[in-house]
Amino acid sequence: MDVRRSGDRYRGGEPASGIESLHAFSFGPHYDPDNLRFGPVIACNEEHLEPGAGFDEHPHSHTEIVTWVVEGTLTHRDSTGHETLVKPGDLQRLSAGGGVRHVERNDGSSCLVFVQMWLAPTTAGGDPSYEIVRGIADSTPYAVPAAGALLHARRLRPAERAAVPDAAYVYLHVVRGEVRLSGTELRPGDSVRLTGPKGLELEALRGWAEVLVWEFAGD
Repeated sequence: MDVRRSGDRYRGGEPASGIESLHAFSFGPHYDPDNLRFGPVIACNEEHLEPGAGFDEHPHSHTEIVTWVVEGTLTHRDSTGHETLVKPGDLQRLSAGGGVRHVERNDGSSCLVFVQMWLAPTTAGGDPSYEIVRGIADSTPYAVPAAGALLHARRLRPAERAAVPDAAYVYLHVVRGEVRLSGTELRPGDSVRLTGPKGLELEALRGWAEVLVWEFAGD
C-alpha cells in the first residue's frame, strides 16, 4: 500500500495562461525515473483551467485517455469529428490509437477542474475511438479493454463504506471529501497504489466523498 499525498505532486501548467496542472506521475518536463507508471497508468493529472483557458490542438498516440470533470464544463474537439461538452458526473474516453489530435478548453464563465488519467494499451496502434458516458453509475464499472482496466466511481455518503476490488493492482484517487482506507485518512488529491489488496474498504469521513478506483489484472 503506497500512499502518495496531494502536496507531493509536481506542479506544472502555464499559470500566466490560466492553466494549473498537478501531476501524480513523471510528466512532461518533470522526469522522475522512479515514478513512471503503476500498472498501465502513466499519468493522473488534475487540471485547473480559468475561463477562456485551454490546451490548443495537440497530438496523442498509443494512449487511452480517460477524463473525469470535477467542476465546470470541458469543451472537447478532436480530429475524428467529435465535439462535446463534458460535465461533472460524465466520463469521457479518447483512445488515441495510431494517432489523434484534440482540443480541450474552458469556454464557460467559471473555473474548470478535471482529472485526466492516461493508460498504456496492451497493443499499440489501431484506429482512434471516442466515447462519453453521461452520469456514470456507481454500481457499474467502466471498462477500458485496450488497457485491461476497470474504473469504479465511488460517491459515498457520510460514514458509508465501499469495497476496494480484490485485484492484482488497484490505483485509487480521491477527487473530493475525506476517506479512510486501512486506517489511513486520505484527502482530495491523495492517491494510493495497491498491489494484491484483499478485503479492504473505503469509508467516507465527515461528509460526502468521491473517489476514482482503477483495477487491473496481472501482467
